Amino acid sequence: MSRSAHPAGPRHADVLTEGHYAAPPADLNALDAKVWSRTVARTPDGAVSVGGIEVARLAEEFGTPAYFLDEDDFRARCRAWRDAFGTDADVFYAGKAFLSRAVVRWLHEEGLNLDVCSGGELATALSAGMPAERIAFHGNNKSEAEIERAIEVGVGRIVLDSFQEIVRVSHIAERLGKRQPVQIRVTVGVEAHTHEFIATAHEDQKFGIALAGGQAAEAVRRALKLDGIELIGIHSHIGSQIFDMAGFEVAARRVVSLLAEVRDEHGIELPEIDLGGGLGIAYTSDDDPSEPHEIAKALNEIVTRECEAAGLRTPRISVEPGRAIVGPTAFTLYTVGTIKPLETLRTYVSVDGGMSDNIRTALYDAEYTVALVSRRSDAEPMLVRVVGKHCESGDIVVKDAFLPADLAPGDLIAVPATGAYCRSMASNYNHALRPPVVAVRDGEARVIVRRETEEDLLRLDVG
Repeated sequence: MSRSAHPAGPRHADVLTEGHYAAPPADLNALDAKVWSRTVARTPDGAVSVGGIEVARLAEEFGTPAYFLDEDDFRARCRAWRDAFGTDADVFYAGKAFLSRAVVRWLHEEGLNLDVCSGGELATALSAGMPAERIAFHGNNKSEAEIERAIEVGVGRIVLDSFQEIVRVSHIAERLGKRQPVQIRVTVGVEAHTHEFIATAHEDQKFGIALAGGQAAEAVRRALKLDGIELIGIHSHIGSQIFDMAGFEVAARRVVSLLAEVRDEHGIELPEIDLGGGLGIAYTSDDDPSEPHEIAKALNEIVTRECEAAGLRTPRISVEPGRAIVGPTAFTLYTVGTIKPLETLRTYVSVDGGMSDNIRTALYDAEYTVALVSRRSDAEPMLVRVVGKHCESGDIVVKDAFLPADLAPGDLIAVPATGAYCRSMASNYNHALRPPVVAVRDGEARVIVRRETEEDLLRLDVG
């Protein structure tokens, strides 16, 4: 491919970007293992491969944009979480991160449970053979039809999110002649994100029943009086993309305090607590997530210590990693379309996808990195903003990163760590066709979620 020169944006060593200085990496061809899946590597000719297949071959066969999921990496992360917590705890994969029937089968084979939060996710789980007793059903506003189906198939637990739902689930279970195991989701007044947490005044949200003012204790009283439900524990979730265990320590202390209140008032010790998910992953080289065994050790020590102090038996712990499993296992592959330098600012690199396949940058101001993957380049770095093709100025995939200054239309670039939420939150904005998810393993690639077609769009348009 001939590469015509174009006036590039800033390429000096330190570039002012969004109010701070960022330095380009020493080697643009290097792939940081923290943000790429385990089988991603540079081949001798400089291209990138995953599962033993070069990205150019993948692009030719499956097109771009597309998500490529490293099945070996996904399975290894499942085993790491299962082994870290052992048989005395439960690991529920949070299906909202990304769910397909292939993923359900992998989870089943690797011994993980599954957390769903909609009727559609439940249907996907059941259709792929996940045993219902290994499914937990979340959600702040489950419909009666969803609750009825969950109870009918025998899900292992329903997480109750409101006073109304306590009664609703019990009545439906009684009508069906069943007694449904449940947990009560409590809001513990702790909000944790990335490296920070705040331990007060975070009851102002749609999820859970607040500990403050005795509301959670009242929810327990009501649940224990109803015949259609069996209260097996308390559920807590404190945030997302968490790297610091301090928030979990405060949350566990408050949950254990509620367990002690339940024992003192009702003479029972609830056997389980679920500490939720939200464990962070590396989106850029600046992120430093903990390994599953480190997280398991910390959470077990926190709960054991707090229960010993309260004179309680240590309950069975559940956790719900979703992003922490699937996030690092996939990357999104794009083809470069247009390159637009803005002198003294940055170069805009437009790709054939955008906010329809990754809304997180626009929605959450999320940080990502990017690499040229179809070839090696020894050109100097240039500051770029990777943007999509949608009619929206906020259509940004990667806010600021460095790519080689000889980048040209037709090059393939990839954004790592897009396994979580990108396909799950994908849209048809501008009638874009949602990309496929392709599983890659041992030199073979197969579609597990196919690319949408124009026929798919028009089939839904009955006008």
